[in-house]
Amino acid sequence: MFEQTFKNIDDILHKDAGCGSELDYVEQTSWILFLKYLNDLEIDKQTAAKLSGKTYTNIIAEEFQWNVWAMPKTKDGKVDHHKALTGDDLNDFVNNKLFAYLKKFKVDAESANTIEYKIGEIFSELKNRIQSGYNLREVINLIDELRFRTHKEKHEMSHLYESKIKNMGNAGRNGGEYYTPRPLIKTIVKVVNPKIGNTIYDGAVGSAGFLVEAFQYLLQNTKLTTTDTITLQKKTFYGKEKKSLAYIIGIMNMILHGIEAPNIIHTNTLAENLSDIQEKDRFDVILANPPFGGKERAEVQQNFPIKTGETASLFLQHFIKILRAGGKAGIVIKNTFLSNTDNASISLRKELLSSCNLHTVLDLPGGTFTGAGVKTVVLFFEKGKPTQNTWFYQLNLDRNLGKTNPLNEKDLAEFIELQKTKTESENSWTINIKDIDQTTFDLSAKNPNTPEEAPLRQPNEILKEMSELDKESATILETIKEMI
Repeated sequence: MFEQTFKNIDDILHKDAGCGSELDYVEQTSWILFLKYLNDLEIDKQTAAKLSGKTYTNIIAEEFQWNVWAMPKTKDGKVDHHKALTGDDLNDFVNNKLFAYLKKFKVDAESANTIEYKIGEIFSELKNRIQSGYNLREVINLIDELRFRTHKEKHEMSHLYESKIKNMGNAGRNGGEYYTPRPLIKTIVKVVNPKIGNTIYDGAVGSAGFLVEAFQYLLQNTKLTTTDTITLQKKTFYGKEKKSLAYIIGIMNMILHGIEAPNIIHTNTLAENLSDIQEKDRFDVILANPPFGGKERAEVQQNFPIKTGETASLFLQHFIKILRAGGKAGIVIKNTFLSNTDNASISLRKELLSSCNLHTVLDLPGGTFTGAGVKTVVLFFEKGKPTQNTWFYQLNLDRNLGKTNPLNEKDLAEFIELQKTKTESENSWTINIKDIDQTTFDLSAKNPNTPEEAPLRQPNEILKEMSELDKESATILETIKEMI
């Protein structure tokens, strides 16, 4: 049912003049979905308060509650068409009253770690792009059918929302940067192995896939006490995101997966000066796929000791600095980072190897990221001790990856198993950092265990073989003639 509802909503938005792509569909579905989710959350909290003899005060004032402006009902539970706004009346209310009211929550909230603050922040970043109030009414009617009451409903909804984010990768406008393949994220989380009580951070949060998967991992692998549950909700997951749409989607994705007030800040991570980072700002675990290929302005580069315009290299400096001593990281980066000969890349490799133990490098095949031709590696490191040995694993698949044939968890199963003991195999090997060039610190992933291909034959050998085959063919033909 949920899947069909989402498809029907996309069909309506496709007809609307204000929505031009899959990115707009996700954005506009998100804010309406969020308000319906908030309504169901408030109903649940009201019920829980009654059962325990307490009073619950609604976050949203009556005039702006879902069942008043969006879906007023008659006593028999049907839509009250006399009260339900539509057309220009609905758009005027949403654009001039509802959004203005919800924006104020950011100023009035007690702290940034509250759902009130997130409401204010979301609606400060968004605007209603649905130009037709009649289309908006149809979308509201469909979203009202969705339920967020049971664990099963929330799980199904979060799964479908993930699917929508994935589809954004095909929508242009850099949609693909919001989505890292889930099998890869799950693998990175398993290898890094976060624990309850760790603070987990992604400074390029995108759709919050890393934080969501880390949350799922901790839920599945730990018996949670009440204290653990509070820790997971409020003191575990942190992120920063520069782009408005990604920020909104990241927050929505985390909320739909069960984290009520995500600690995600809308800011440019690279605008922070590295020298300002103190011990209190650091994190135990970093999981990220920072954007690569971008070029940062000179004033942004001034925040970093190693000057470079390459966005991913600046992010890597940020991650090394903000990781706590003894902390662990799993970072996706372009594979050219391992061998680039420019001064910044050499300095950054030297910094990584001297301040952290780069214990594992996962070399991924082309096509891992749908729509992106770049090849990537995953760097796994711990801060506090220099690297002595690095174990490499080259993911060699017997098929080409692409949109219709994506990476799956089975593809990465051998890597996870061998990584535990850093075993050598046809696809894996270990290098001693003392053996690499100490001036360039080149870490190129050259597999010494790949079976050698047969050497190319000389032209005269090929001609000789062709001649012998011709003689053999002629003999066979003569035999056939005699038989006839």
